[in-house]
Amino acid sequence: MRRYGKHTDEDDIRSRPNRKGNRPRTNIRPKHEDAAEGMVLTVDRGRLTCLVDGRAVTAMKARELGRKAAVVGDRVALVGDLSGAKDTLARIVRIGERNSVLRRTADDDDPFERVVVANADQLAIVTALADPEPRPRLIDRCLVAAYDGGLEPLLVLTKSDLAPPEKLLELYGELDIPYVVTSREELYDADGGVVGGAAADRVRTHLAGRTTAFVGHSGVGKTTLVNALVPEERRRLTGHVNAVTGRGRHTTTSALALPLGGADGWLIDTPGVRSFGLHHVDPSRVIHAFPDLEPGTADCPRACGHDEPDCALDAWVAEGHADPARLASLRRLLATRERREGD
Repeated sequence: MRRYGKHTDEDDIRSRPNRKGNRPRTNIRPKHEDAAEGMVLTVDRGRLTCLVDGRAVTAMKARELGRKAAVVGDRVALVGDLSGAKDTLARIVRIGERNSVLRRTADDDDPFERVVVANADQLAIVTALADPEPRPRLIDRCLVAAYDGGLEPLLVLTKSDLAPPEKLLELYGELDIPYVVTSREELYDADGGVVGGAAADRVRTHLAGRTTAFVGHSGVGKTTLVNALVPEERRRLTGHVNAVTGRGRHTTTSALALPLGGADGWLIDTPGVRSFGLHHVDPSRVIHAFPDLEPGTADCPRACGHDEPDCALDAWVAEGHADPARLASLRRLLATRERREGD
């Protein structure tokens, strides 16, 4: 019979063993002051390839980071084996503060956002002028994601040998977005090999000194353009990634950061997108991309979506402070949050 109270002794007490071992738990975490700085180049099934002092190092996230995930473009701190040798593994112990994020949700009804790229300062939206036909609604959604995440957009229009660019560019004239037009004839040689040439050079001038994420749906020529811009770097890095993971040829199933040789910049190739969910977008962040309109929101009602009857922007524009076409462009972009791509 078990006794309690003042007659209780140690034989009467049941102790629950520590399931994680006998060491006492503590909230104190190591500071890892000697950790090396690196940049995440790609992520594959829990393994992250990071650039550390010019070497591609394979790493995994340390347990103390919890659910916080590192993504391509993140600046991280690593400890462990940083040699980059085969079958070695380092640990990511810190993830630096992000300057920008490219985010998307699976669709507009999905409340869970996914960070695709961190710390890029430019988003190159690649679209074909024909075969396949341009999808302005998808372009609009990418623009909203860029403005929301703090990235500057760049339109890259491909296959100009099949259709002229003027009609599509007219839709974005009021947004004053920089653009580059390329053709297939400039990217391929007589045998069908990718050579880059003048088209790649024109695109490269917009990438120098910057970190640029490339997005586009299947068939627009994004991968061909990327191969023309960084052929040697892609082969070198993907060879390292495949040696670690055992996967075959890289087919852009995950984002991949590649250095621009001689241009002092980075190119981040992302998987092809079918849609770009914008459930996470806050209209108050998108307006920052319209500095000529932003002062007019001072008298807007709280949580104004800037497309409502009592929005103060209507009076602001009517008084001549900004171009009405600019307000129309803003509202067209914000409306993409409510309309599915293809509607």
